[in-house]
Amino acid sequence: MRFIVIDGLDGVGKDTHALMIKEKCLKCGQSVILRSHPENDNIYGRKAKNALLGSGRLNKISASVYYAFDVIRSVRLYYGKADNVIFVRYLFGVAYLPLPLAKLLYKFFSLVLPTSDYMFFLDLKPEEALNRISKREDHEIFENYDDLVKVREKVLKLSQGWKVINTSGNVAEVQKEIEKYFNKI
Repeated sequence: MRFIVIDGLDGVGKDTHALMIKEKCLKCGQSVILRSHPENDNIYGRKAKNALLGSGRLNKISASVYYAFDVIRSVRLYYGKADNVIFVRYLFGVAYLPLPLAKLLYKFFSLVLPTSDYMFFLDLKPEEALNRISKREDHEIFENYDDLVKVREKVLKLSQGWKVINTSGNVAEVQKEIEKYFNKI
């Protein structure tokens, strides 16, 4: 089983690239489970998504807590159940918390949750991410310039061991960069 993680700020192309990886795997006859957190198929994912669409400190905390439960639920239900298990958004959800707490929780979760050689942080300057986000209909609580800057700084401090991929290029170029890390998809 190959465990693939695609993480990054909002607007960097996580779902786009995860879907492209899924399609390549399926074309090679491999089974795939793709989970993009927060998911709407369970109470934790729905509560996380509702909090993300809200405002205020309580919603920020609620979004983080329910997001963590959604990810843990996905690990318990889906890890090891296909040739390829792809998670969109995983450990870097902790970066939305204050840095000391983010470091502590990142260390804890990276010890108790599965990791792999296929963990990608898709990186993009906050200005460009915000430009992409502005084209969407719904906006989440953390989708503003200040939060994007803060979260990116934290993630870059936490991302040792991750493959950091710049997504400012076109989709095909970025996908080729990601695929360099796979022996065969």
